[in-house]
Amino acid sequence: MTSSVHNKLVSFIWSIADDCLRDVYVRGKYRDVILPMVVLRRLDALLEPTKDAVLAELAFQRDEAKFTEWDENGLRDASGYVFYNTSEWTLQRLFDTASNSQQMLQANVEDYLNCFSPNVKEIIEKFKLKSQVRHMASKDVLLDVLEKFTSPYINLTPFDKEDPDGRKLPALSNLGMGYVFEELIRKFNEENNEEAGEHFTPREVIDLMTHIIFEPVKDNLPPVLTIYDPACGSGGMLTESQNFIKDEEGVIKAMGDVHLYGKEINDETYAICKSDMMIKGNNPENIRVGSTLSTDEFSGMNFNFMLSNPPYGKSWSSEQKYIKDGKDVIDPRFIVKLKDYWGNEEDMDATPRSSDGQLLFLMEMVNKMKPLHQSAMGSRIASVHNGSSLFTGDAGGGESNIRRYIIENDWLEAIVQLPNNLFYNTGITTYIWILSNNKAPHRKEKVQLIDAGQLYRKLRKNLGNKNCEFSPEHIREIVQVYEEMQAVEREGDEGIASKLFDNTDFGYYKVTIERPKRLKAQFTAERIADLRFDKSLRGPMDWAYGEFGEEVYTHLAKHEKAILDWAEKQELNLSAKQAKALVNKSTWQKQLELVEAATSLMQAIGSETYTDFNIFRTEVDAVLKAQKSKLSAAQKKAILNAVSWYDANAEKVVKAIKKLGGDKLQKELDHLGCTEAHLPDYGLYPTGKKGEYIEYETESDLRDTENVSLKENIYDYFLREVKPHVTEAWINMDATKIGYEISFNKYFYRHKPLRSIEEVSKDILALEEESDGLIREILSLA
Repeated sequence: MTSSVHNKLVSFIWSIADDCLRDVYVRGKYRDVILPMVVLRRLDALLEPTKDAVLAELAFQRDEAKFTEWDENGLRDASGYVFYNTSEWTLQRLFDTASNSQQMLQANVEDYLNCFSPNVKEIIEKFKLKSQVRHMASKDVLLDVLEKFTSPYINLTPFDKEDPDGRKLPALSNLGMGYVFEELIRKFNEENNEEAGEHFTPREVIDLMTHIIFEPVKDNLPPVLTIYDPACGSGGMLTESQNFIKDEEGVIKAMGDVHLYGKEINDETYAICKSDMMIKGNNPENIRVGSTLSTDEFSGMNFNFMLSNPPYGKSWSSEQKYIKDGKDVIDPRFIVKLKDYWGNEEDMDATPRSSDGQLLFLMEMVNKMKPLHQSAMGSRIASVHNGSSLFTGDAGGGESNIRRYIIENDWLEAIVQLPNNLFYNTGITTYIWILSNNKAPHRKEKVQLIDAGQLYRKLRKNLGNKNCEFSPEHIREIVQVYEEMQAVEREGDEGIASKLFDNTDFGYYKVTIERPKRLKAQFTAERIADLRFDKSLRGPMDWAYGEFGEEVYTHLAKHEKAILDWAEKQELNLSAKQAKALVNKSTWQKQLELVEAATSLMQAIGSETYTDFNIFRTEVDAVLKAQKSKLSAAQKKAILNAVSWYDANAEKVVKAIKKLGGDKLQKELDHLGCTEAHLPDYGLYPTGKKGEYIEYETESDLRDTENVSLKENIYDYFLREVKPHVTEAWINMDATKIGYEISFNKYFYRHKPLRSIEEVSKDILALEEESDGLIREILSLA
């Protein structure tokens, strides 16, 4: 459909809303009538030519065959589609025979709607069309709406036709229907001051995706093809894929059956998708409504091809309870097996942040790939994402695990960067991920990145945010660079660029670098006083003690309401558990016991400042032993933390003395992959006694991490980049994690040198002349 025809059709439909519904609905609610009526008229117009045949079949089944239940196969055969309507009415007949009685018209329309086949009834139900019919009848506009939609000057069918003046009315394809739907939604939401929401995929993007997905395997297509879209919207990507591979004049001529599958969460777009599946003769039962993430609708099924443009930047918090139980992932689609640094395989979380669920859709498609033992061709995937899927998430996190799982299994073939402002409702940069579990031999262990961000032509008129598009020549150029796996350097600031990488180029070790804790310690009344309050409740406990003094220990219940009221006025947002603890006598008593124990220790040890915490701790242990104290380890730790602080000049705090000798030492050396001389660089310092090594406490505030390429040795990196700057640092190998990220900016960045001072001066002087010496005067150069 050309843009002019598209705009004309949208304007016509919008005029229906303005002419008929202005005083009946607020403008933001026009969509509740217009969208279902567009779909209904689309179906109705197709059934008009076979109406008599369907009624004849119905009469045969009722009067001659005496069927008690209608034979749906016979009715479908009579209609020529997988849907039918057994009433005497069509929308045209309803309009032509209408009287002045709105009640009669409403009854006839409802009878017409009730006589559709069950698959259409579901669409009517999703649109809530019956309630809209009743409302329009009550407001006396139902006949006007019927008149508009049965106009011979509008064509909502997938076939060409002529208007009464002999002018051609182009067909409205599924994709064209999607464009119309998207534009109407945009206009409706603008009227309602809402965002348009999902990002409809432009035709040329779908065209590019279908070429890339199908052309490389065009000579090896299986006899039966299955295509799946887990976020199918109005179904444009599915039907365009089908059209592409069934096009008799195209490069691909699939000889077998093509089965389309999809799922859509929005009732309106689902209804449009399902109606078009029926029009095209596809099985509408393969299109499901609901959340792809909440329910694994196609569990156990695998598909040859999957294409999708899932929602990005959209929260999946409402579906989280179906995927995770606390921190545990309960949906097997989002659990992956990966190896840790030591080679031990384990189940890992493959869920992204709850604020952006786009990678979950990619994992859904990965989960639905055909294993090679089922299909020699395997599966091919094309999925549109924004930039966050490339690099967000730290090593060991869900997003990184997803990238790692895909790349380490050698499924990622290529990623194509698209131009900005290519989509209708977003101007952000987008990318097409291309996956296959049966890579061609020359693609094994390789990933191709194609930057097509500067390859476009401008539109004469913007369509929402869309101000550019791919031409057919652009698509052919991208496909050629992809198919031939070319490395292309961009010339100047325009055109295409492409680079090839090893899978491991995107991986890195996240290495934790530790530094020793150095503490000073001193018992003082001020430091001990801090123990009176629980850390998590310090504010309200401090206030209560200042306000009520010792009564918080003797008459706490009397002040309970005042304490909780104060906490509420301060907007502390205490949880129920915290509020209960705050006014619980045992909380205050526990903290008081710490104060008393610390005071007793201060009386025994004194207020001397210790620069060696190890000596201080030993003395504390000796006093506690002498006093036969029953302090728990946690209570002792709380006291020591309260009276100590970090000081770079203090002695290192010893964590433990580790004995390593013989097999134990060799096991440790094998584990770390080092020699005995290098053990200090891994946090094990020899004491001078054979087989004895000191481990120091780590200072969390000084802890750092380094990202080291998978292709580089961690120890070599440490010696080069860390050790010269922080001599007492060591590597915590047990905390090492593996991450993956892909940075287009890093790989395709081209440095532009600053202009010379002569060039800049020349421009300044030229501007100066234009402004009659104003710049010279300002810069005091005159």
